[in-house]
This record gives sequence, C-alpha cells and structure tokens, in this order.
Amino acid sequence: MKDFAVESKKVNPASISDGEWLREDRHSLGREVLSAPTGLQAKEGLGQVTLSWNPVPGASGYTLLRRANNGEEFVEVDHHGGDVKAFPGTAYTDTTGELGEKYQYAVAAIAAPEGPRGQLSDFVVAASRWQGDGEIRMWVDVTHTTGDIHPIWRMIGSEHLSQMASREIVGGKFVGEDFFNALAMAKEQLGVQRVRAHGIFLDELQVYSLNAEEPVMNFGTVDDIYDRLLSLGLKPVVELSFMPKDLAADPNPTVFHYQAHISPPSSWIRWEQLVKTFVQHLIARYGVEEVSQWGFEVWNEPNLAVFWTASQAEYFHMYEVTVRAVKAVDTRLWVGGPATAASGWIPEFLRYVKEHELPLDFLATHTYGNMPLDFRTMLAQVGLAQTEIWWTEWGVTPTHFAPVNDSAFGAPFVLHGLKQAQNSVDFLAYWVISDQFEELGRGNKLFHGGFGLLTVGGLRKPRFWALRLAEEMGTVQLAYDMTGDGARTLVDAWVTRHDNGTVDVLIWNGTMNQHQQSGYPWLDRTVKVQLSHLKPGAYRVALARVDQGHSNIIRAWNETKDWPNELEWQQLQALDRLDEVVVHSHLALEQDTFHFAFDLPMPGVARLRLEPIDGITDFQ
Repeated sequence: MKDFAVESKKVNPASISDGEWLREDRHSLGREVLSAPTGLQAKEGLGQVTLSWNPVPGASGYTLLRRANNGEEFVEVDHHGGDVKAFPGTAYTDTTGELGEKYQYAVAAIAAPEGPRGQLSDFVVAASRWQGDGEIRMWVDVTHTTGDIHPIWRMIGSEHLSQMASREIVGGKFVGEDFFNALAMAKEQLGVQRVRAHGIFLDELQVYSLNAEEPVMNFGTVDDIYDRLLSLGLKPVVELSFMPKDLAADPNPTVFHYQAHISPPSSWIRWEQLVKTFVQHLIARYGVEEVSQWGFEVWNEPNLAVFWTASQAEYFHMYEVTVRAVKAVDTRLWVGGPATAASGWIPEFLRYVKEHELPLDFLATHTYGNMPLDFRTMLAQVGLAQTEIWWTEWGVTPTHFAPVNDSAFGAPFVLHGLKQAQNSVDFLAYWVISDQFEELGRGNKLFHGGFGLLTVGGLRKPRFWALRLAEEMGTVQLAYDMTGDGARTLVDAWVTRHDNGTVDVLIWNGTMNQHQQSGYPWLDRTVKVQLSHLKPGAYRVALARVDQGHSNIIRAWNETKDWPNELEWQQLQALDRLDEVVVHSHLALEQDTFHFAFDLPMPGVARLRLEPIDGITDFQ
C-alpha cells in the first residue's frame, strides 16, 4: 500500500448545498487522502502495546502500521480477523508482535476501506514486556450516572427462515423444531426484536414461476414462515433475495447448499412487479403498521461474485428499481442497502443514492473479525445524517467451520464490539443464532466451528453468554475510572444500575489477535474493583464468569465423539448454565464502600453483581 502525500480536499457539507457538494466533490467521497493523526502515543504493557491518537475529521477508521527497523517499509498490523483490518476507534492494543522486541508504530486514517490510506502519523517506538504488574483497578461511584446503553444487539442473523419447516434430522434433532426453539431463545434470553435472514424468494418457497410465460406468484409458504416468526414476537428484516429461477437472466450460477440463484433478473419490469406484489400482499395480511416496523434489505453482498453475477452499476440499478417499488406501495416502509461484505461500496452507493434522489432508510453492510467502522460522517456529507446504520451481519470470523466460533475468544470480542459501536450503529446483528445452518452443508459433529451462538440442540456457547450478560445489564449506566495494564482497550467494562438498586460490573479481557484465541498468559489480568456511595444494608454478591473454564459447554463434551446420544444430550443440557458463584449471600455493609478482587484471564468475561436484599433504590 502506497503512502499518499497529497492533502485531502477540505469540504464542509454544512456550508454548501447538496447540489454544490455533488458537483464539486462527488468523486472524492470515500477517496479523500485524510490528514495524519496527531498525538500518537504508545504505552508498553505486559504482552501488549497500547497505541492511542487523536481523531481525524472524516475518518471511518484507522490503519495501524508497524516496522522493526528504519530501513523497512511500514506493514499493516494484521490481527487475523479475516476481513477489514482498519479499526474504528482511536486506541488499539497490539498483541501480534514478538515479546520484548521494539517496533516503530504509525497510524493512518481512512475514509472508506476501499479508499486510499491517509497520511502517516509520526512514529513512536515501543515493545511489549515479558513481566510486570498485570493489575487492573476500577473505581465506581454508584450515584454518578452517564446515560443509557443502546441495546444494538437486538437484531440477529438466522440463515434462511424456511428451515423452520424442515423435517431433516441433524445430531438427533429435527432441524425445523430446533431452529424455531433457537429463535425463541434469542427473543426470550437475548431480547432480540428483529431477525435478518437470506432467501425469501428461494425456489423452495415457490414464490415465483412462469405458466405459459406469464408470472405466477404464491406467498402461502412465506405466510407460514412469517406467521411463525411473528408468533414469537419477532419481526423480520426482509432480505429481498435471491432471484427466482424463472426470473433469473442466467439460471445456472447458484450459491450455497440450497442453490440460490445469484443472477440479476431477466426483466426489470417483472422484478419490480414481484417486489411490489409481494409487499402489497404483506400489508394486506399483516397491516402497514406492522410491516413498517420490519425493514426491506436489497440483496446480499453484491460486491462478492459468489452472490451477484453482474456489475456494481447493475446492483445500484436494482436498488433503485426495488426501493421505488417498495415505496410505491407505502412510503412508511423502510428500505436499505447495499448489504455489502467487508463494508464495501459504501461511498459509491451513497453517491448513487444522492444523485438519483433515492430513499435510504438504513445503510446496511457487513464485517467480521473486527469492530464496525463509523460511517456517520459519510452519511452526513451526503445529507443523510438521519439515515440509520444496520450492520446486518457481524461476527467473530467470516469462516464457517472455524474453531474460534466455538471458543471463549468470541465472548470478549462481542462485548468489545457492542461497546465500540454504541454511538455509530443502530443495530449490530450477530450472524447467526444457531448451528442449524445449511449454507455450506450441515455440521458433521456437535462442535464443528459453526457460526451459531447456539449449537445444534440449543447449547449456549460463550458468545451467547456474552450477549446474555449485556441484555441482563441495568437500565442506567454508571461512570467509572479504570487504570492499569491495557485498561479500556484490552480490558474494558460497562457498569450499570437496575431499578431495584442492583449494581452490575461487566468487565471483559480480549485481544483482537485471533492467533491467541486459546489464551496468552501474558495477557491475563487481576481486577480490583471499588464501589463507593453504596447505601448501608444487606447485599447478595455474586460473580459470573465466561472463559475457557467457565460457561463453556465444550469442556463438558468428549470431542472424539461426533454427536451425543439421548442420555448425553440430557447431561449436556443440565450443565448448560452460566457459571455464577455467590460470594456473599448476605453481606452486611455498614459503610458505603465495597472492595472485591478477582482474576480475569484472556479471553474472559466476568460480571460482579451486588443486589440489595431489601431493594435499595434511593441513590440521592
């Protein structure tokens, strides 16, 4: 990757009209060579180096670079997430270097992942340490509130919903029943409200066919699917995909085990007719007040040839035809795109939307193995500041059948992402809820590295528990101070208070470096927490853990076997619980301060909960 020495063009969207902006700068959106970040600092730590810098206006993320010697070129730091390497925040913990080896670090801003890298910052020199103090200290004032936490995790991915009708048996479980139960668990235990899935136009649903060259549309099977989903209290995000075979310009290329057609339509008029008729049917069946809460997403990852055989321009035309068709039925319905992989095509898509005066209710895109980039500024630049941002696929890895999907590494990763994206994302949909997953074929054993938060059979993996702990937090966020080795980067936290006075300290320890997914002893930490201004009284104190040794159901299974028998399923289900220890069943607190210390391995998550036995709620 080259260094770009030219300065970025300075544009203040608030100072000129949208039309002027488009004429003057329409080709530079996402292509700006941003200025160099200032204030780069490095802090050497045990097993890690923490870098921090000042934000750059217009940046969606930052690229961290490193070299061992002056004569070498800077190389982008790779945390092996398998997708976009750029990071959205202004602080990053690097654990990919050799212990004790000094490196020169620099950082550059990017406006978009496919755009040019900005100017390099001045470099700093740092090395991780072999030994030293691995202590994290936290101070919490339970009377000092800082606002609410946004539950951006309440959208989930679920593969194609027609699995609910499947009578196939996998691992001794009926796929349809097991998948339905997984969706129910998402609603009941994770607070999920919306479900995003592929393929509502799959041929197996018999939505579209030709009879004597005339279109025949049948939405009866779709109705059954949506009826069942709505019966759980869940709302679909309707991914308008894939192309019915009889409407495909080329019916031969397909994707996935269920052979989804990935061609554009043979007739744009008939595609528009299908979309419009489908949406009219949904409103007639469920009512516009209901359907206006769903969201219609145009296609899936058209920037990948495996999902779209045509060009970028043809996808943009598809978005235009589709959004106009949906809005022609009712303008209250929400439509979004481009649903791209690896945050691709965002600047080009936004330019097209603006130039063609198209509605865009939510910007949809995907990323894996990293935190979501921040596209708020880019939306504002094109006059779409009110457009929501839905990451309709996100996860610890883009690779199915990857061991990291079953490991404890994903638990702190999930919490890092939820906190990092609080102010830049409206929904962050984990992909997917269940290992009942057909895209690349069914899993051949219980722990096969499936994308699911749940195994076949509904056993909860560490990532599920991380989301469950987030959902169980209180309604009020509390301020805290944190210091120590890797504080607020490697190790981060949320502290909340419930209406009954219960205080939760949710803290996690996780690197981005997936080569350390099985642990790295130099990154283990000891946490010391002090809670102050508590009301004197009696408290129940409990510590919950999620790490390799706790809330990690894979430890209870003999991995030399493929699937449990009936007795083993019962044993596993009995062991499938959050590991929580009651530290004090009746702590008589006479003063207003409570101290507690515990070990926090990497990867690891812990929740310290103080629950007033008498329901203390007066914190004034």
